[in-house]
Amino acid sequence: MFLRVLFLLLLAMNVGVASWLYFAPKTAEHEVPVTDYGIARLELLAERERLGDAASAELAEAPAASDAPEQCRSIGPFATQADVRAALNKLTPSVRRIQFREARTTQPRGYWVFVPAMASREQALGVARQLSAKGVRDYYVVTAGDQQNTISLGLFREQANAERRRAEIAGLGFSPQMLQRTEDLPVYWIDFAEDPQRPVVWRDQLPDLVDLKEQSVNCF
Repeated sequence: MFLRVLFLLLLAMNVGVASWLYFAPKTAEHEVPVTDYGIARLELLAERERLGDAASAELAEAPAASDAPEQCRSIGPFATQADVRAALNKLTPSVRRIQFREARTTQPRGYWVFVPAMASREQALGVARQLSAKGVRDYYVVTAGDQQNTISLGLFREQANAERRRAEIAGLGFSPQMLQRTEDLPVYWIDFAEDPQRPVVWRDQLPDLVDLKEQSVNCF
């Protein structure tokens, strides 16, 4: 009887221990560091070469920055600010920097044919009567200003017409002269800086402005 009780007791203990081992929570496994804390990791030579090759490949794939110096050009003259604004809008996306500036230019306004000023108004009127007697009608005696007592024989847009008028009056025995009249007008130039490896073909972008000129300028 005693042996039977002892056998059952041992069997119960074995079943209990087996159940605890089977159902007990498993402890997390920690990765053992390759080196102690605070000590740099050893790097294999093969690993370093692979990293170096990868870095070299990345550098080779990266586009090389252009270190060429800039070049700057100026185009013009533009007659109006509207033309300048239109050109700026077209050229700005293609250049590094762009600006415009105003300049002055002298343009012809025509030709003046005249008999030089007399010493007095009476002398000027006397020459005018002589012109009238010979059939000349288009004349005017200047009565005031810097050209007082001058006899104007006409203003002409074309030089050929002015030359013809002067020859006509000279053929009547007078000594007329011809003077080109001018005026000072504003004009505009566009300056831009560009990459010399990618020069701007500005004439293709401004095909309607065929009279523009180009010149080199100092970069700004």
